[in-house]
Amino acid sequence: MADPELEAIRQRRMQELMGQQRFGNQQNSEQQNKAQEDAKREADEQRQVMLSQILSSQARERLARIALVKPEKARGVEDVVLRAAQMGQIVEKVSEERLISLLEQINNQTTKQTKVTIQRRRSVLDDDE
Repeated sequence: MADPELEAIRQRRMQELMGQQRFGNQQNSEQQNKAQEDAKREADEQRQVMLSQILSSQARERLARIALVKPEKARGVEDVVLRAAQMGQIVEKVSEERLISLLEQINNQTTKQTKVTIQRRRSVLDDDE
């Protein structure tokens, strides 16, 4: 989708890393932490830009509401949508209805089956005879 932008970000990041190697250890570690935070922030921004291109406004709002309650589930849905877009499976913006059906599919796959078994303890006073 945005390959030239992504390549520019990678080049900038590589230049930052090469520049950091020239500094002292303590300054280097502080700068590495800052660079890692910056890289993470840039990756999140890039992710949000890609999602805004893929999802309709209603679908983005629904995903934001889901993220408030279950951030890990929202992140998983975002991953699925982004992967599908990168593979070319999504040709038009994802509507809210399609997002709902995707959520239902994910829920069906991740639903855990619980089974409760009750075992009665035998008392000393109970006789089987």
